[in-house]
Amino acid sequence: MQKVSARIALSLCLLTLLFGACRRDLRSARGVVEEFVDQHYVRIDLQKAKEYSVGIALEKINEEIRLTSGQVIDATTRKPGVHYRLLEKKEGERRASFLYEGTIRAEDAPEFKRRWLIAARKEADQWRVANFTEYE
Repeated sequence: MQKVSARIALSLCLLTLLFGACRRDLRSARGVVEEFVDQHYVRIDLQKAKEYSVGIALEKINEEIRLTSGQVIDATTRKPGVHYRLLEKKEGERRASFLYEGTIRAEDAPEFKRRWLIAARKEADQWRVANFTEYE
């Protein structure tokens, strides 16, 4: 019985470490940018994406919110499947940019790709998305 309890405890510790290692570091430019990409492009949660935005990016998100007002996007909304990968990064002490390629799959439509150039800047001690541009 003690061996089983020890194995369960060890398994729980390993799972905790694994989940902790998989979490995004929101103190890093890349962590904040990827959280923004997840909220904006994958989950389509503009209010949440807004939390990671400043400057021009914040203005763009606010405009998207205005343009989509009245359109309910919730758990029942059929959303496309979006996967992305980092193509290029440039990081400095206070500014960074990341180029991602997104693959979008929607029901009853052919798969397509987009590229997102995301610029981040450090304000005080927090990274925020300062601008984003989408390319075909």
